[in-house]
Amino acid sequence: MTNIVRYLTHPQVTIDPLIPVPCWSLSEVGKARTETVTATGLLSGTTQVISSGERKAIETAQIIAAKLGVGVEVREATHENDRSATGFLVPDEFEAMANQFFGQPHVSIRGWERALDAQLRIVREVEHVLARNTPGDVLFVGHGGVGTLLYCHYSGLGIDRAHDQPAGGGCFFAFTSLRRRVLHGWRRLEEL
Repeated sequence: MTNIVRYLTHPQVTIDPLIPVPCWSLSEVGKARTETVTATGLLSGTTQVISSGERKAIETAQIIAAKLGVGVEVREATHENDRSATGFLVPDEFEAMANQFFGQPHVSIRGWERALDAQLRIVREVEHVLARNTPGDVLFVGHGGVGTLLYCHYSGLGIDRAHDQPAGGGCFFAFTSLRRRVLHGWRRLEEL
């Protein structure tokens, strides 16, 4: 049976340099954007909602799952690439680090998890869920960095930031569960 698998990144968050990044929550804009997804009915075939253990992803997943009448399965190992070695970085510094992260996937940049390792981790987690062959579509809710690594893997592309989601987050791509064929690249969640 071929189902559609979607990977959705959390939308806008409340940025607070005093709070660890995995603990950030959705902003009012992020919550409102997520609410728009639930109104379309296009996710009605979704029977599984899988979330990263980071707060912003869980909040996104909970809003959607509540409208679908399904639970949220939290898989801790689907977290964003581990950037705890540097903690919060101002936007310009973060963008420079992200460019290096994608540009040198075999290297740990300033202690960050290597892109290659993060890709292996997210693919392993997704494959574990899909191996269950549960009927219905699957929605993974996570993050831009590992989402891009996942997209590169299933698209047969090398790791490259050129394949990153558009700025602002709250984007998704889709592929088939049967042959893992990518149906489309990144789209804004409002297109769900």
